[in-house]
Amino acid sequence: MNILHAASELKPGGRKVCLAIGFFDGVHLGHQQIIRQTVANARLHGALALALTFDRHPNAVVAPDRVPPLIYSLPQKLRAIEALGTDRILLLHFDEPFSRQTGAEFIRGLARGPGKIHSICVGADFVFGHRRGGNVALLRTLGGELGFVVHGLAAVSLDGQAVSSTRIRELIGAGELDAASQMLGRPYAISGRVVAGGKLGRQLGFPTANLEVEGRQLPPSGVYSGLTRIGRKIRRVALNIGFRPTVPSAAPRLCVEAHLLDFHGDLYGQELEIEIGEKLRDEKKFASFEELKQQIALDVAAARTCCELDERD
Repeated sequence: MNILHAASELKPGGRKVCLAIGFFDGVHLGHQQIIRQTVANARLHGALALALTFDRHPNAVVAPDRVPPLIYSLPQKLRAIEALGTDRILLLHFDEPFSRQTGAEFIRGLARGPGKIHSICVGADFVFGHRRGGNVALLRTLGGELGFVVHGLAAVSLDGQAVSSTRIRELIGAGELDAASQMLGRPYAISGRVVAGGKLGRQLGFPTANLEVEGRQLPPSGVYSGLTRIGRKIRRVALNIGFRPTVPSAAPRLCVEAHLLDFHGDLYGQELEIEIGEKLRDEKKFASFEELKQQIALDVAAARTCCELDERD
């Protein structure tokens, strides 16, 4: 993955740059339209296709009490952007000094980079810069001055509803994962780094990979079937999302635990992406760990039959 962290790192080799700008949480159908338009422009004009995004939601800096739960982890988002054919991804660190730039200062800074901007593609409602003072109209004014074309693309609609990250979060939270997948343009998946847990699953005979998902929008608590890729192999998964009510705790916290069927290996520190399948059951408190163990065995058997494996490399 070719990721840059400053415009000065771009080496366009004399080519112009076609630029897509956005936070792109979920890289949904609307985002895909913006990025694909950028890639098409670049191919048409012999330019470099560059997607510019940020390492955190801007509200994390300018409005910390209004940070939305994110659909995708950062690595998951970057993989989805790269898959659309971009030549480079410019991943900028969003911090307090960055947030003080006006919209014009931000765009002029990009225009001073090593590659001349041929076009900028954004959503029609795109706003940027200090106090969200920049918009598509400002981009067009700057484009006339600095010599680039602006594409402000209207939102994509699906079944009469505008596709948006906000709507997808609502669907995920309501457990409407098929509808969320349609707006994403791909099966909904949870991704997170595997971290150490309490190893209760191992004690019960069903070791789990515990995913770090803080700040993420998650489906309702329960047990789900799923699929994940380990190297070149697709594995079935029994996934638990919930507060583990059978395990005594003074401060229960939401956990995402994945048991990979027919897998033995160390996944600590790796980013694991799990495509969610069917919901197998709701979360439940069991009378004993033995009863929980018996139910997990049933969950694993159900997960084995739910998801169809894709044997391709």
